[in-house]
Amino acid sequence: MHPSEVLFQGKRAPVSIPVCDHYAGSEKLMRNSLALQQELGPIFDITLDCEDGASAGNEVAHAQLVAALVAGEDNRFGRVGVRVHEPESPFFESDLQIICETAAKRLAYLVLPKAENAAHVAKAITEINRHAKTGGRSKLPIHVLIETHSALEQVRLIAALPQVECLSFGIMDFVSAHNGAIPSAAMRTPGQFTHPLVVRAKLEISAACHAHGKVPSHNVTTEIKDTAVVANDANRASAEFGYTRMWSIHPDQIKPILKSMAPRVSEVNDAVQILTEAQAADWGPIKYHGRLHDRASYRYYWTIIQRAKSSGLPLPESAAGFL
Repeated sequence: MHPSEVLFQGKRAPVSIPVCDHYAGSEKLMRNSLALQQELGPIFDITLDCEDGASAGNEVAHAQLVAALVAGEDNRFGRVGVRVHEPESPFFESDLQIICETAAKRLAYLVLPKAENAAHVAKAITEINRHAKTGGRSKLPIHVLIETHSALEQVRLIAALPQVECLSFGIMDFVSAHNGAIPSAAMRTPGQFTHPLVVRAKLEISAACHAHGKVPSHNVTTEIKDTAVVANDANRASAEFGYTRMWSIHPDQIKPILKSMAPRVSEVNDAVQILTEAQAADWGPIKYHGRLHDRASYRYYWTIIQRAKSSGLPLPESAAGFL
């Protein structure tokens, strides 16, 4: 049996995807992002943006460009997703048709913005699956943006949908939806980590994801020039709020996010050693460096190894049996 079968005993193991989700909308930025991914490897995802990336009147042509880039040879690793228009937009259907027809087999995921509730997301997924099937793909992983009051109210039901892989917090739309009751300072640091309503939203999204084995993705940092702010935000999102992924909107944000959110090398090495000894003990309790470990901690260390792999960290050969 694979270690995940032993440790999770029939339950779905947590999803593990790269810790950084880099958004790009214009043709220049999309092509530059693909070039950077080829240079660094599949240690971060790229989301090509149809919702905010397309200029007014150019939505169809933009979707065609996005589809060509996803299907093209520059998508070397298959870690490129697309944010489509919201389901109520007249361009939602055309986005799906154009992108799935051309690139369904190469898509890493589709991002669904402006979710209202679980039924709304489920209906959109049915439509996505219909178009994906025409492109030779039965189902696509779905990433859902939580940015409305109603979506937050049903966040656990949304996270429970089987095809949903990741929930992202849309902090700007969420704050704006409060009609001035939350100050604009809560969209950035330090306010985004201290305002009670924003903190509540972040925690509910993170908790819902972890309850259902999905990935919580932290909102964007609008500070571009000061990478220390990006690193601080990523550290706090991970250490204080349990987020295992974060948006990037500028190439200079990618490496600080990777460094802050990827597991530490020392912890990865401990994880490999602990699981190796646990496997030798038929997954019974062991003592490692004077501390007791059992299946509860084994599950934790198994996820550390999966996150290390998806973050491109070097792993010893002995880790191969745990991947």
